[in-house]
Amino acid sequence: MFISNAYAQAAAGADAGNPLLSMLPLVLMFVVLYFVMIRPQMKRQKETKAMLEALSKGDEVATAGGILGKITQLGEHHLHLEIAAGVEIQMQRNAVIQVLPKGSLK
Repeated sequence: MFISNAYAQAAAGADAGNPLLSMLPLVLMFVVLYFVMIRPQMKRQKETKAMLEALSKGDEVATAGGILGKITQLGEHHLHLEIAAGVEIQMQRNAVIQVLPKGSLK
């Protein structure tokens, strides 16, 4: 008697006027995701690829395992790294994460 009827179905149908407007938040979320996550990751991958292609004999590098050494031989997928006088190891080229400045390993 004192409570009026609730018409929930009519209220929900009033919001579905423009389907393009309802897709706008999803599109905005994708654009933000692209600029915050995807684009920086692609840039980082390009920098890593360029660094690996620019490796040359005599470069001092740090590997993903924490090994520091000087490159003595380069192959297409592998390299030889001198980690101490007369101690040389062979490892994959992708294990190199950083090229150190010349003279770092003295």
